[in-house]
Amino acid sequence: MPHFFLSSTNVLALTASVLLVFVTVGVIYLSAVEWRDRRRAKRPSRLPSGRLSSGRR
Repeated sequence: MPHFFLSSTNVLALTASVLLVFVTVGVIYLSAVEWRDRRRAKRPSRLPSGRLSSGRR
């Protein structure tokens, strides 16, 4: 089994990899939330009675 030691280069590479994964997952999450909200906003809203709202009062 190889022996891994923590040099400054290894720590820097590991930190960069973790940050890259964190930022990538964050961007994917925010994109999915924005897509879901846009899709929800395009749908006509329904009143509790089941009728479609006309947008006027």
